[in-house]
Amino acid sequence: MDTQSLRAFLAVAEHQSFSQAAEHLHLTQSAVSKRIQQLEQQLNTPLFDRHNRTISLTEAGHALLPRARQILDLVADTEQELHSFDSEVSGTLSLATSHHIGLHRLPPVLREFTARYPAAQLNLSFMGSERAYQAIALRQVELALTTLDEQLNQSLSDSIEALPLWQDDMLCVCAPDHPLTRRHKVTLQDLAATPAILPEADTITFQLVERLFRNAGLMLHAPMPTNYLETIKMMVSVGMGWSVLPRTMLDNSLQPLLWPGPPLQRSLGLIHLRARTLSNAARAFMAILQQQCPGA
Repeated sequence: MDTQSLRAFLAVAEHQSFSQAAEHLHLTQSAVSKRIQQLEQQLNTPLFDRHNRTISLTEAGHALLPRARQILDLVADTEQELHSFDSEVSGTLSLATSHHIGLHRLPPVLREFTARYPAAQLNLSFMGSERAYQAIALRQVELALTTLDEQLNQSLSDSIEALPLWQDDMLCVCAPDHPLTRRHKVTLQDLAATPAILPEADTITFQLVERLFRNAGLMLHAPMPTNYLETIKMMVSVGMGWSVLPRTMLDNSLQPLLWPGPPLQRSLGLIHLRARTLSNAARAFMAILQQQCPGA
């Protein structure tokens, strides 16, 4: 059972289309069809039911799907482990990060990594925290720098390793001339009645804030979600609403408000799949991170 046929099988199963699978694999549709036919002949069973314009997995296809992923993961890990015997740091490191970490925490790490290991290439993707955890679990990226989810870390502790690196104190802020600044004491009710500019719902920051309001029987009014904290800061600074931002972003364009709840903190750090053999590039990147974050 060759790995190319299994990769074609997984691509067709994921896209539910031979043409889209071919595009994803950079092959012709006939080449993908041939690989699927060879696999079906080898296993002596059909893997897909072909309909007029759609396809679906047969019972045998459903049974093969998780095993095909396991086989390809094992092959990739074996190749990576053998490659790691060579001490050279090269190849492509797939790395996910949030925009905030990428802009404010990563530049010195990236500068040192690229200067020290010119044979290595970085494939950098920007994504929210929930998506980063998914990308790690699905082996779409090797490392991710993101907001750590304590509950998710506990539930996935057997599969995902989390390394805390930075602690962000979060402040409730608005524009200096916003009506909220004229209140002696801002309540959750006041904030619920005022538009909030917050990250999207799949982020840890939003979930921390939303949970507090939900427990108080209140609903957040957050009509314009965005994951760009710099964009949130701009919209807050011109009076479009309040937000919760890292203390490090505070300047004279923002007015901090006394937060009517427990202190808000978020932990930023690195996650990777525990069972995955890390590349030399990933190990080198982690070493630089830990050197520059002595509290890690």
